[in-house]
Amino acid sequence: AGIDFDKLKNIVDDKFETVRVLDNDGNVVNKDLFPDLSDEQIVELKEIAAKNGIGGLIAPNFGISAVLLMQFAKQAAKYMPDVEIIEMHHDNKLDAPSGTAINTAKLIAEVREEHQQGNPEETESLDGARGANYEGMHIHSVRLPGYVAHEQVLFGSKGEALTIRQDSFDRESFMTGVALAVEKIGDYNELMVGLENLL
Repeated sequence: AGIDFDKLKNIVDDKFETVRVLDNDGNVVNKDLFPDLSDEQIVELKEIAAKNGIGGLIAPNFGISAVLLMQFAKQAAKYMPDVEIIEMHHDNKLDAPSGTAINTAKLIAEVREEHQQGNPEETESLDGARGANYEGMHIHSVRLPGYVAHEQVLFGSKGEALTIRQDSFDRESFMTGVALAVEKIGDYNELMVGLENLL
């Protein structure tokens, strides 16, 4: 199996070509390209993998706790559609929001109708104070020394709130998911997005 942890920030087309080469050489496990690939490029990669009978995985996160957080958040959003996401990472992380936060929002959007949250007349005293907006959900990114990778999803409803949080205190936490992916991906003949497909 090929594992691509390339963190170089080349233009999307260069990365896309890299993924295609890996895809044609054998099984692919890939993490860091996820935020830079468009939905259309992922669909194309899935078609290439299916055509060539190649198992592949684009994993927004290899941490088991992060994968579970995304799944729990998707379930919660069915009943509590007002939600915001806060992701926190080390201060050397280049992209914001994280691929995990984006994927969390995409999974929630599968079960939640897009709608505006908060006061429709609200204004920001400072630009960006409410964070990025994905289909009416706000995503906030924190970058601080001492952090590794953390995310919390906050849900609010009448008279109650729910917070789902995961913490990766050490990069070692990702190795269980990487080992699982390497062990299982060869059993598949398709490209999947999300480690949960192998659990």
